[in-house]
Amino acid sequence: MNIPNRITLSRICLIPIFIILLSVPFDWGEWQMGEAVLPAVDFAAALLFIVASTTDWIDGYYARKYNLVTNLGKFLDPLADKLLVSAAFILLVEMDLAPAWLVIVIISREFAVTGLRLVAAGEGIVLAASKLGKLKTVTQIVAIAALLLHNFPFAYVNFPFDRIMLYVALFFTVLSGYDYFAKNWNVMRDAK
Repeated sequence: MNIPNRITLSRICLIPIFIILLSVPFDWGEWQMGEAVLPAVDFAAALLFIVASTTDWIDGYYARKYNLVTNLGKFLDPLADKLLVSAAFILLVEMDLAPAWLVIVIISREFAVTGLRLVAAGEGIVLAASKLGKLKTVTQIVAIAALLLHNFPFAYVNFPFDRIMLYVALFFTVLSGYDYFAKNWNVMRDAK
């Protein structure tokens, strides 16, 4: 249990707190931003989400820099990412900030790529994250943060940054999923 794995576990431990913040009807006030309103609890949840997302970069950097990459870390890190992002997207649907169909597509892609990785692992092949996969993750994090912040600060100028980023995230989610399967179809075809 090295430091990167502890950081990853801390990210997993932040997920229930994040869920509670957005599920329990806390009334901490709100801020008016032009036509939009930002509840203080959503702001707190957005900050927690950003902190949790940042730990993904920190644990990966630390593990690579100090040669602390472990099989446990290879398992926990993507699991933590998928749990955090899936929880956030599902809560955004409940909050009526994201359409359900879009979230279903995003989460379905995560299951499909995870399945592909499991088949590859069974064959002794490790599928590393691609540049498109990393871009997908970044756009998803930005979209979720923007939606949780109710488009702050862009709400002041009526620019739908949150909606644009949501569809950019969808685009890169689908594209990276296609890329994983196109480049690794032989793994599925040749699996025993």
